[in-house]
Amino acid sequence: MTSRCVQGWRHTSDAHTAGPVRSSESGWTLVEMLIVTMLVVTMAGLATIGYGTAVTRSREAVLKEDLFRMRDAIDQYFADRNEWPASLDMLVTERYLRAIPDDPFTDSSTTWQTIMADYDPSNPLSQGIYDVRSGAEGLAIDGSPYAEW
Repeated sequence: MTSRCVQGWRHTSDAHTAGPVRSSESGWTLVEMLIVTMLVVTMAGLATIGYGTAVTRSREAVLKEDLFRMRDAIDQYFADRNEWPASLDMLVTERYLRAIPDDPFTDSSTTWQTIMADYDPSNPLSQGIYDVRSGAEGLAIDGSPYAEW
């Protein structure tokens, strides 16, 4: 019996085999391709979720830092002048801040929510901004609203 190899296929005249028989070296099966494709899609999905979470965590870190810096500038202003600033722009004018930072979730420096100090009749100069919060809507990764930070 003779057999010929033509581009990976072997023909045989054996009675137990009908038609051409593929050699084991010729390539991937459909099932193997589907498994590899599913693994790649799963890994890409996990990477996308991880990337989105990382971006949110970095924005939250920037928000915390911006709030800390602005609150520190407000406190320094009050310690120096014994009065609260009338606006956030006053912190820039008086050089307590170089610029009002952009809220990382709203991408605007005008969305900060200011909290006014309680009126003290013994110190009429005590009116002004006591605290600042984010104007962003939504919840942080830990479940707390950004507006309450």
